[in-house]
Amino acid sequence: MQTARDKIRELRALREDGLLSLQEFDSRKNAILDAEYAPPAPPSGAPAPARQGTELGLMAGQEIGPQNRRYRLERLIALGGMGQVWQATDLATHAELGSSEMVALKILPPQLTQSATHAKLLIEEATQARKLAHENIVRVYEWAQDPATASYFIIMECLEGEDLDSYLGKHGALPLDTVRQLLSPVAEALSYAWDKHKLVHRDLKPGNVFLTQKGEIKLLDFGIASRVRNAGSSLGLQTPNAGTTGYRAPEAGTHQRQPSPRLDVYAVAVMVYQMLEGKMPFDETRGAGHLPSAPTALNAAQWQVLQNGFSMTPEQRPASVRDLLDKLGRAAGPSEAELAELAAQARAREARRQKELAAQAEQARLLEQQRQQELAVQRKAEAEAAAVEKLRLDKLRREQEALHQIEAEAARKARKETLREQLRLRREADAAAALREQQEQQRKALQIKAEAAYRSEQERARKELASRAAAELAQQLPTPASPVADANGVLRDRFLDGTGKGPELVLIPTGRFQMGSPEHERKIAMEAGSQKTWLDRETPQHWVGIEHSFALGRHAVSVGEWRQFVRATDWQAQCETEWDNPGFAQNDEHPVVGVTWNDAQLYVRWLSEKTGQQYRLPSEAEWEYACRAGSKSAFSFGDAISTEHANYDGHYTYNGSARGQYRGGTSKGGDFPPNPWGLFDMHGNVWEWVQDVVHDNYEGAPIDGRAWEEGGDASRRILRGGSWLYNPRYLRSALRNGFSAVLGNDIVGFRVARSLA
Repeated sequence: MQTARDKIRELRALREDGLLSLQEFDSRKNAILDAEYAPPAPPSGAPAPARQGTELGLMAGQEIGPQNRRYRLERLIALGGMGQVWQATDLATHAELGSSEMVALKILPPQLTQSATHAKLLIEEATQARKLAHENIVRVYEWAQDPATASYFIIMECLEGEDLDSYLGKHGALPLDTVRQLLSPVAEALSYAWDKHKLVHRDLKPGNVFLTQKGEIKLLDFGIASRVRNAGSSLGLQTPNAGTTGYRAPEAGTHQRQPSPRLDVYAVAVMVYQMLEGKMPFDETRGAGHLPSAPTALNAAQWQVLQNGFSMTPEQRPASVRDLLDKLGRAAGPSEAELAELAAQARAREARRQKELAAQAEQARLLEQQRQQELAVQRKAEAEAAAVEKLRLDKLRREQEALHQIEAEAARKARKETLREQLRLRREADAAAALREQQEQQRKALQIKAEAAYRSEQERARKELASRAAAELAQQLPTPASPVADANGVLRDRFLDGTGKGPELVLIPTGRFQMGSPEHERKIAMEAGSQKTWLDRETPQHWVGIEHSFALGRHAVSVGEWRQFVRATDWQAQCETEWDNPGFAQNDEHPVVGVTWNDAQLYVRWLSEKTGQQYRLPSEAEWEYACRAGSKSAFSFGDAISTEHANYDGHYTYNGSARGQYRGGTSKGGDFPPNPWGLFDMHGNVWEWVQDVVHDNYEGAPIDGRAWEEGGDASRRILRGGSWLYNPRYLRSALRNGFSAVLGNDIVGFRVARSLA
């Protein structure tokens, strides 16, 4: 009986011969897969279960997703019992927060997640998969639900290439070296997931190993399909065990507190056999004790290692997939017949070596005898030649002694003449040096006079600037009761009722700066992966004058400061991210996340009431002015960046920087050096809300530093600064981002501004 793989291989041959179109090939292949993984027929007389459909009424060009996160379907990549996989264009919010414009959407049928419990399982699994940042694991960006179809879908990294199932269909059985080369990246990905997150895949099979066109190997569906399949089992839609038939370990699906990596070892051992032999190791007779034949590519020791890999008893399997592949490599070696042949060859080589040594010894004896005879003749000739040479040398010595006497006399005369010339030159040099010394003293006197005048002018200008600044602040803080900065330049308002203090502030002076990015900075950002449409938001670069001094939060608003607001106002969160439990470790000194733009407005109004001062969000121009702190480079500390400067995803680089640390969450305020004006974390850690609405570029923007709230998209507000989850190119001083004002997540926070007038 033909298997599903055999049928698909025949279809692929027809497609390659030009007898099937791509659409016909995909349609027939998906029909075969649906039939292969369809649930078993019900008992006679029982009502047929509702078949889990894969036809969701989707088509190319259709937009799906919630109103604030829309995706346009471009091309159907795969279709099967678990739903559909589409290549799609990210149209709005999620693309603006850093994912690629082109993504892959795994769209699950509504039946799998129709209950709240099953939907929660999917959300938990997608959240776990999002934390997996490894070069051999496909990146999961987010999950969402389409309100039109009630379908949940996972947003993932979009890959070009083919899965291992398709690769095996083209190439058939593979040599062991190729098998280990293809599966080694899989082993590294699984080890990373277990060591860092205590996660196992639970659904390993060739269809979940992807070979990209760039030669990379990516692991797909890390636990998501398995978890949803388990959830669907209660609806009668799938098999109740985790994993895929044929690759599923016997203990899979049982009630385990913590799945073991040996589940994945079993599946990879089956895949190794399949890749070596071109067929599966087990069929329906396994329950009767069936044992597959040994692959011809393996010796006895390697075959024993592979049998241990798909042992019915988990404890007999290697501890990890990496361990399985290492043991297969170490077990490679010569057979007993080969060892006997090698021993015979060694004995033959030793006999030849002994014979050659004897011949060499006899030849050496004859050569030594000949050498002694030649040496005696040579010594006699040398003695005669030495006597002749002695006579010649005696004559030559006498001639040289006479010549030396003549040369010595000439040298004495030359030295005497040289001394006279040196004395003349020294006298001339002393006179020139005295003249130069006199000129140098005159030059130094003039320089000292000029420097004194310059210092005097600088001191006068400094005093004039200090006087102007003091007058400006005195005008804006007229009463003695108004608070002023301490010795460190930090201003902090007390609550009127004496119950606490506001955030630490830094006074920001008036001035002018160029807002936006220059052309050379945009070129570097494009080399680092930025899209031109993103960079166009930073243009045109223009001069902005900050006409009024203001105070800006030294840090982003902290968890502790937000907790004080929550307790005082009984504020309730309106977004899914929990501000006090965002999924990574934090304390009161970390910046608060999970706060919408509207929440930030509530906070600054409450803070204004508590202090009697005017608190607000900074304008976008004020934020960039304070971030740059007088600099014109990509960052306030230069055009390069490292994870010693800020908290971002150190897997990525910018402008020649080295790879660094990926912290996987926020860091405490003050963990990194401040900018020249004493402000912390203006680059990275969390995105920060500002007052302005989203505009496509700076055409028509204010030039006086006020917030730009006219026109644009009033439902979305500007974010600045980048975050711990993003590439370093998103941390530039000029970069602009936008996000819905009613949403919050674990990468967005804010800092406050205070008006002084």
